[in-house]
Amino acid sequence: MIDTHMHADSRSGEDFRQMYLAGINTAITCSYYPYRIEHEMILLNHLNRILELDTARAEEHGLDLKVALGIHPTNTNINPEIIFESLYKWIDAKQIVAIGEIGLEDMSENEIEIFKKQLDIAQETKSKVIVHTPRKNKKEVLKEIIEIIPQHLDETQAVIDHINPDVIEESINTDCMLGLTVQPQKMEKEDAIAILDEYGFDRFLLNSDISNKPSDPLSVPKTVRELERLGYPRKEIDKVSFKNAEDFFDLNTI
Repeated sequence: MIDTHMHADSRSGEDFRQMYLAGINTAITCSYYPYRIEHEMILLNHLNRILELDTARAEEHGLDLKVALGIHPTNTNINPEIIFESLYKWIDAKQIVAIGEIGLEDMSENEIEIFKKQLDIAQETKSKVIVHTPRKNKKEVLKEIIEIIPQHLDETQAVIDHINPDVIEESINTDCMLGLTVQPQKMEKEDAIAILDEYGFDRFLLNSDISNKPSDPLSVPKTVRELERLGYPRKEIDKVSFKNAEDFFDLNTI
Protein backbone atom coordinates (compact mmCIF):
# COMPACT_ATOMS: atom_id res chain seq x y z
CA MET A 1 0.00 0.00 0.00
CA ILE A 2 0.96 3.63 -0.53
CA ASP A 3 -0.14 6.53 1.67
CA THR A 4 0.10 9.41 -0.80
CA HIS A 5 0.11 12.36 1.62
CA MET A 6 1.46 12.66 5.15
CA HIS A 7 3.66 14.92 7.28
CA ALA A 8 6.40 12.75 8.69
CA ASP A 9 8.17 15.60 10.50
CA SER A 10 5.34 15.74 13.07
CA ARG A 11 5.03 11.98 13.60
CA SER A 12 6.86 9.42 15.70
CA GLY A 13 8.86 6.37 14.71
CA GLU A 14 6.14 4.29 16.33
CA ASP A 15 3.66 5.64 13.76
CA PHE A 16 6.00 4.66 10.93
CA ARG A 17 6.29 1.17 12.39
CA GLN A 18 2.51 0.83 12.71
CA MET A 19 2.04 1.89 9.10
CA TYR A 20 4.65 -0.57 7.88
CA LEU A 21 3.20 -3.47 9.88
CA ALA A 22 -0.28 -2.65 8.55
CA GLY A 23 0.95 -3.10 4.98
CA ILE A 24 2.05 0.39 3.93
CA ASN A 25 5.34 -0.06 2.07
CA THR A 26 5.65 3.51 0.80
CA ALA A 27 4.40 6.92 1.87
CA ILE A 28 4.83 10.42 0.48
CA THR A 29 5.62 13.13 3.00
CA CYS A 30 4.79 16.72 2.09
CA SER A 31 6.07 20.06 3.32
CA TYR A 32 4.01 22.05 5.80
CA TYR A 33 5.35 24.12 8.68
CA PRO A 34 2.50 24.62 11.20
CA TYR A 35 3.95 27.71 12.91
CA ARG A 36 4.60 31.24 11.71
CA ILE A 37 7.85 31.46 9.78
CA GLU A 38 9.75 34.73 10.10
CA HIS A 39 12.51 34.01 7.58
CA GLU A 40 12.92 31.87 4.47
CA MET A 41 16.00 30.14 5.93
CA ILE A 42 13.80 28.64 8.62
CA LEU A 43 11.61 27.11 5.93
CA LEU A 44 14.63 25.91 3.93
CA ASN A 45 16.06 24.22 7.04
CA HIS A 46 12.66 22.60 7.63
CA LEU A 47 12.52 21.26 4.07
CA ASN A 48 16.06 19.89 4.30
CA ARG A 49 15.14 18.22 7.59
CA ILE A 50 12.26 16.40 5.84
CA LEU A 51 14.55 15.34 3.00
CA GLU A 52 17.44 14.12 5.13
CA LEU A 53 16.24 13.28 8.65
CA ASP A 54 12.66 12.10 8.26
CA THR A 55 13.41 9.75 5.38
CA ALA A 56 16.13 8.15 7.50
CA ARG A 57 13.82 7.88 10.53
CA ALA A 58 11.14 6.16 8.44
CA GLU A 59 13.63 3.75 6.91
CA GLU A 60 14.63 2.58 10.39
CA HIS A 61 11.07 1.30 10.79
CA GLY A 62 10.72 -0.27 7.34
CA LEU A 63 8.81 2.57 5.66
CA ASP A 64 10.04 3.80 2.27
CA LEU A 65 9.40 7.54 2.57
CA LYS A 66 9.25 9.54 -0.65
CA VAL A 67 9.37 13.33 -0.47
CA ALA A 68 7.38 16.23 -1.93
CA LEU A 69 8.69 19.71 -1.16
CA GLY A 70 7.42 23.21 -1.83
CA ILE A 71 5.92 26.27 -0.18
CA HIS A 72 2.64 25.49 1.57
CA PRO A 73 0.12 28.36 1.33
CA THR A 74 0.34 29.01 5.08
CA ASN A 75 4.11 29.54 4.73
CA THR A 76 4.02 32.24 2.05
CA ASN A 77 4.99 35.26 4.19
CA ILE A 78 8.66 34.90 3.19
CA ASN A 79 10.97 35.75 0.32
CA PRO A 80 10.50 32.58 -1.76
CA GLU A 81 13.45 32.86 -4.15
CA ILE A 82 15.84 30.56 -2.27
CA ILE A 83 13.10 27.91 -2.07
CA PHE A 84 12.45 28.20 -5.81
CA GLU A 85 16.19 27.77 -6.48
CA SER A 86 16.26 24.72 -4.19
CA LEU A 87 13.30 23.15 -5.96
CA TYR A 88 15.25 23.15 -9.23
CA LYS A 89 18.18 21.46 -7.46
CA TRP A 90 16.04 18.80 -5.76
CA ILE A 91 14.18 18.05 -8.98
CA ASP A 92 17.39 17.84 -11.00
CA ALA A 93 18.88 15.46 -8.42
CA LYS A 94 15.67 13.37 -8.40
CA GLN A 95 15.36 13.84 -4.63
CA ILE A 96 11.66 14.66 -4.69
CA VAL A 97 8.70 12.99 -6.42
CA ALA A 98 6.56 16.14 -6.55
CA ILE A 99 6.35 19.81 -5.65
CA GLY A 100 4.02 19.93 -2.67
CA GLU A 101 2.07 20.50 -0.95
CA ILE A 102 1.26 23.81 -2.56
CA GLY A 103 -2.04 25.58 -3.15
CA LEU A 104 -4.24 28.23 -1.57
CA GLU A 105 -5.63 28.79 1.92
CA ASP A 106 -6.85 32.39 2.30
CA MET A 107 -6.34 33.41 -1.35
CA SER A 108 -4.04 36.28 -0.43
CA GLU A 109 -2.12 37.95 -3.24
CA ASN A 110 1.13 36.46 -1.97
CA GLU A 111 -0.33 32.94 -1.80
CA ILE A 112 -1.63 33.16 -5.37
CA GLU A 113 1.66 34.51 -6.74
CA ILE A 114 3.75 31.80 -5.06
CA PHE A 115 1.28 29.08 -6.10
CA LYS A 116 1.48 30.17 -9.74
CA LYS A 117 5.27 30.29 -9.69
CA GLN A 118 5.52 26.75 -8.32
CA LEU A 119 3.13 25.53 -11.01
CA ASP A 120 5.38 27.22 -13.58
CA ILE A 121 8.41 25.41 -12.16
CA ALA A 122 6.52 22.11 -12.37
CA GLN A 123 5.59 22.76 -15.99
CA GLU A 124 9.17 23.72 -16.86
CA THR A 125 10.68 20.67 -15.16
CA LYS A 126 7.87 18.24 -16.04
CA SER A 127 7.24 17.63 -12.33
CA LYS A 128 4.12 16.50 -10.53
CA VAL A 129 2.40 18.73 -7.95
CA ILE A 130 0.34 17.99 -4.85
CA VAL A 131 -2.24 20.74 -4.38
CA HIS A 132 -3.72 21.57 -0.98
CA THR A 133 -7.35 22.58 -0.54
CA PRO A 134 -8.36 24.11 2.81
CA ARG A 135 -10.93 23.12 5.39
CA LYS A 136 -12.61 26.55 5.39
CA ASN A 137 -14.20 28.10 2.28
CA LYS A 138 -13.28 24.90 0.45
CA LYS A 139 -15.59 25.34 -2.55
CA GLU A 140 -14.61 28.96 -3.10
CA VAL A 141 -10.88 28.26 -2.88
CA LEU A 142 -11.13 25.10 -4.98
CA LYS A 143 -12.87 27.06 -7.73
CA GLU A 144 -9.89 29.45 -7.85
CA ILE A 145 -7.41 26.56 -7.85
CA ILE A 146 -9.21 24.83 -10.72
CA GLU A 147 -9.14 28.07 -12.69
CA ILE A 148 -5.43 28.72 -12.07
CA ILE A 149 -3.93 25.26 -12.68
CA PRO A 150 -4.57 24.90 -16.44
CA GLN A 151 -3.18 28.41 -17.05
CA HIS A 152 0.22 27.27 -15.75
CA LEU A 153 0.39 23.47 -15.83
CA ASP A 154 -0.91 20.46 -17.70
CA GLU A 155 -3.70 19.22 -15.41
CA THR A 156 -2.50 15.62 -15.72
CA GLN A 157 0.58 16.62 -13.69
CA ALA A 158 -1.49 17.67 -10.65
CA VAL A 159 -3.29 15.93 -7.84
CA ILE A 160 -5.86 18.09 -6.05
CA ASP A 161 -5.92 16.83 -2.50
CA HIS A 162 -8.40 16.67 0.40
CA ILE A 163 -11.38 16.19 -1.93
CA ASN A 164 -14.56 15.23 -0.07
CA PRO A 165 -18.26 14.68 -0.90
CA ASP A 166 -18.95 18.43 -0.63
CA VAL A 167 -16.61 19.34 -3.51
CA ILE A 168 -16.35 16.21 -5.67
CA GLU A 169 -18.69 17.69 -8.29
CA GLU A 170 -16.45 20.75 -8.65
CA SER A 171 -13.32 18.69 -9.26
CA ILE A 172 -14.34 15.52 -11.11
CA ASN A 173 -14.48 17.19 -14.53
CA THR A 174 -10.84 18.30 -14.42
CA ASP A 175 -8.00 16.13 -15.74
CA CYS A 176 -6.27 16.21 -12.35
CA MET A 177 -5.85 13.22 -10.09
CA LEU A 178 -7.90 13.59 -6.91
CA GLY A 179 -6.71 12.85 -3.38
CA LEU A 180 -9.10 11.39 -0.80
CA THR A 181 -7.95 12.22 2.73
CA VAL A 182 -9.36 9.83 5.33
CA GLN A 183 -8.73 11.65 8.58
CA PRO A 184 -10.65 12.53 11.76
CA GLN A 185 -12.50 15.84 11.26
CA LYS A 186 -12.00 15.65 7.46
CA MET A 187 -13.59 12.53 5.97
CA GLU A 188 -14.53 9.05 7.18
CA LYS A 189 -13.65 5.95 5.20
CA GLU A 190 -17.33 5.41 4.39
CA ASP A 191 -17.44 8.79 2.60
CA ALA A 192 -14.31 7.94 0.60
CA ILE A 193 -15.80 4.60 -0.39
CA ALA A 194 -19.05 6.28 -1.44
CA ILE A 195 -17.06 8.57 -3.78
CA LEU A 196 -15.20 5.60 -5.26
CA ASP A 197 -18.44 3.69 -5.67
CA GLU A 198 -20.02 6.54 -7.64
CA TYR A 199 -17.08 7.80 -9.69
CA GLY A 200 -14.87 4.72 -10.08
CA PHE A 201 -11.31 4.05 -8.96
CA ASP A 202 -9.21 5.40 -11.85
CA ARG A 203 -8.82 9.04 -10.77
CA PHE A 204 -8.23 8.72 -7.03
CA LEU A 205 -5.39 8.43 -4.52
CA LEU A 206 -5.82 7.53 -0.83
CA ASN A 207 -4.01 9.26 2.01
CA SER A 208 -4.09 9.86 5.75
CA ASP A 209 -2.59 13.40 5.85
CA ILE A 210 -1.28 12.56 9.32
CA SER A 211 0.20 15.69 10.86
CA ASN A 212 0.14 17.65 14.12
CA LYS A 213 -3.68 17.70 13.88
CA PRO A 214 -6.00 14.80 14.84
CA SER A 215 -4.83 11.92 12.66
CA ASP A 216 -5.01 8.19 12.09
CA PRO A 217 -1.80 6.69 10.66
CA LEU A 218 -3.74 3.56 9.66
CA SER A 219 -6.61 5.23 7.81
CA VAL A 220 -5.39 4.01 4.41
CA PRO A 221 -5.17 0.30 5.34
CA LYS A 222 -8.48 0.58 7.21
CA THR A 223 -10.13 1.96 4.06
CA VAL A 224 -8.54 -0.73 1.88
CA ARG A 225 -9.65 -3.48 4.26
CA GLU A 226 -13.19 -2.11 4.28
CA LEU A 227 -13.24 -2.17 0.48
CA GLU A 228 -12.12 -5.81 0.64
CA ARG A 229 -14.79 -6.66 3.22
CA LEU A 230 -17.47 -5.08 1.05
CA GLY A 231 -16.41 -7.24 -1.90
CA TYR A 232 -15.05 -4.66 -4.35
CA PRO A 233 -12.95 -6.21 -7.14
CA ARG A 234 -9.26 -6.70 -6.28
CA LYS A 235 -8.23 -4.94 -9.48
CA GLU A 236 -10.15 -1.81 -8.46
CA ILE A 237 -8.89 -1.86 -4.87
CA ASP A 238 -5.30 -2.15 -6.11
CA LYS A 239 -5.73 1.09 -8.06
CA VAL A 240 -6.34 3.21 -4.95
CA SER A 241 -4.20 1.01 -2.74
CA PHE A 242 -1.00 1.52 -4.76
CA LYS A 243 -1.24 1.35 -8.56
CA ASN A 244 -2.60 4.85 -9.27
CA ALA A 245 0.11 6.32 -7.04
CA GLU A 246 2.84 4.24 -8.66
CA ASP A 247 1.80 5.39 -12.09
CA PHE A 248 1.18 9.04 -11.23
CA PHE A 249 4.36 9.62 -9.22
CA ASP A 250 6.43 7.13 -11.26
CA LEU A 251 7.36 5.20 -8.12
CA ASN A 252 9.37 2.03 -8.01
CA THR A 253 7.76 0.15 -5.14
CA ILE A 254 7.56 -3.44 -3.99
